[in-house]
Amino acid sequence: MSILIFLIISYILFSLSLYKLFEKAGEDGWKALVPGLNFVVMAKLIGRKMWWPVLLLIPIVNIFIFAGMCVDMVRSFGKYDFKDSALAVIFSPIAFFLIGANKEDKYLGPTLDAENKYAQQLLEAEKGGNVREYKKLVANNPYKKSASREWVEAVVFAVFAAAFIRMFLIEAYVIPTPSMEGSLNVGDFLFVSKAHYGIRTPMTVAMFPLIHNTVPFIGSESYLKTPKLDYHRLKPIEEIDPFEPVVFNYPEGDSVFVTPGRNYSVHDLRRDPGLRQVIGSAKMRVRPIDKKDHYIKRCVAVPGQTLEIKDRQLYIDGKEAPNPTHLQFRYKVIPEGNGSITKKLEDLNVNLTEIEMQKGGPGYYHLNNEQAAALKELKGCTVEVVDFGAQRRRTVFPHDVKNYGDWTVDNYGPITLPKAGETVTITPNNVALYTRVITAYEGNELSIKNGRIFINGEQSTSYTFKQDYYWMMGDNRHNSEDSRVWGFVPHDHIVGKPLFIWFSTKNGSIFNGINWDRIFTSANKFD
Repeated sequence: MSILIFLIISYILFSLSLYKLFEKAGEDGWKALVPGLNFVVMAKLIGRKMWWPVLLLIPIVNIFIFAGMCVDMVRSFGKYDFKDSALAVIFSPIAFFLIGANKEDKYLGPTLDAENKYAQQLLEAEKGGNVREYKKLVANNPYKKSASREWVEAVVFAVFAAAFIRMFLIEAYVIPTPSMEGSLNVGDFLFVSKAHYGIRTPMTVAMFPLIHNTVPFIGSESYLKTPKLDYHRLKPIEEIDPFEPVVFNYPEGDSVFVTPGRNYSVHDLRRDPGLRQVIGSAKMRVRPIDKKDHYIKRCVAVPGQTLEIKDRQLYIDGKEAPNPTHLQFRYKVIPEGNGSITKKLEDLNVNLTEIEMQKGGPGYYHLNNEQAAALKELKGCTVEVVDFGAQRRRTVFPHDVKNYGDWTVDNYGPITLPKAGETVTITPNNVALYTRVITAYEGNELSIKNGRIFINGEQSTSYTFKQDYYWMMGDNRHNSEDSRVWGFVPHDHIVGKPLFIWFSTKNGSIFNGINWDRIFTSANKFD
C-alpha cells in the first residue's frame, strides 16, 4: 500500500508542478491536471510526436521515457546545466516548481526542435566554409557539454542502466558453495532472470548501486532500512515448476552474523551454541527480505504437494520423484591398504576441496552414483554411503525432537507445502511446522499458553496461509543446508530463474583453471 500512496502523491505533485509551466508555454494550465492529456501536451512542448506518451504504458521502458521527457522539459525553459537535468530525473516536481515560481524563467520553445535547428546551422556553416560563422556558433552553443560532463553523464547513465537491469531484469550470480555440486558447481557464474517468476518491485530503495547487501572491503551494510516500500510482484512469465533450480533469499537471513568464512543466522546459533566461538564479536545484522543473502537450490515441491524422504529417496505425493543424474551423497571410502586414490578422484571430477580425511583411516567424499560405482571397481576399495541418522535429528526442521524426533535428512516427513488460501489445523503437536510461517513470514504474533494456541491474542485451532511456500533442496544431498534445515521458502523470497552459465572456474578459483566445457551451457540441467 505504501508504494501506491507514494506513486499517487508523486503524480499529484507532478501534475500540479506542470500547471504553471503550461501557462508559461501558452497552454491552458488545467490540461496539466488531466491524466494522459498532460503527457500529450508535455510531448508537444518538448518537440516530441503526439504518440510519444504511448511509450509510457510499456513497463520498464516507461521509466527511461519519463526521465527523458522531464529533462527535455527543463531544457525547453533554458535549463541546460547538469544539476538541472539531475534534479529533473531525481524528482521532477521540485525542478518544475522552481521554474514555475521564477519569473525570469521563460519558455524558449521545444528544445528538441531548437537543438536540431542549431545542429543544422553548424553543419551548414562547416560545409559552406564559413569559418567565422562556424566558430561563432560553436562558441555560443548553449547545448554544448564539456568533456568532463560528457564523461559524468555517460558514467551515471551506465551505472543507472546497469543497476536498473540488475534490479528488474537480469542479475549475475556466482555459485559459492557445493550444495548443487554436479549440476551447478562452485565457481559457476550464472545469469538469473528476475522476470520469469514475476518481477519483484524494490522494497529497499536507498542503497549503493550494483551491490547486494555488503560493501566490499568495508564490510558495512550497503543500504538504508528506511524509506522502504511494500512487497509487490508483477505477473510472471511462467510458474515455478518442480525440479527447477531457483534463486531465492535465504529464509532465515533476517538476523545474521557476518563472518569472513560465511554468514550464520541467529537460528543457527540457537541450534548450535558452539558457533559462538566462530562468530566471535560479530554483531547481529537485521535485514529486509530483498537484502537477505541469495541462495540457489532445486525446487523439489510446490505449494499443496506432500513431500517425504525414505532412505534418501525423495517422494512427492506418494510417488517416487525423479533424481538428477548428478545427485550426490556423502560416502566413506577406504582404499586397499589405505593407499592413495587421488589420481582416480581427479579423473572422476570429484570436488577435492570437499575431502575429509582421517589419518590412517577412511576418506569422506561427496559422490554421485557414477563416481561411487567407479571407485567400487577399484581392487580392494570399500565404498559405503554415510548414514545420517540420530546425530543429525536436532539439526532438521522443524527442530522439535519431541514430536518429530525420528526425522533425519535421509528419512524425512511427510510434510505438506502451505498454499495460499488453504487452511490447516494447528495443535501444540504440529505448530512447530508453521510457527515461522505465521510469525516471521506472515507478520502475526503467536503464543502457547496452557496447551492452547493464540494468534494475535485470539485462541486459534486453525490457520489460513496468505502466500505460497516452496521446498528447496541441493543436489548434493549430504552437503546442502536447505529446506530440511530451515523449512519452507515463502513466495515473496523468490528472486529468479537461472538461465545459463556464462563463465566457470575450477573449484571457485581462476588460479585452478577455467571449465571451458561449462561456459554458455544451461543452468537448468536435470538429466
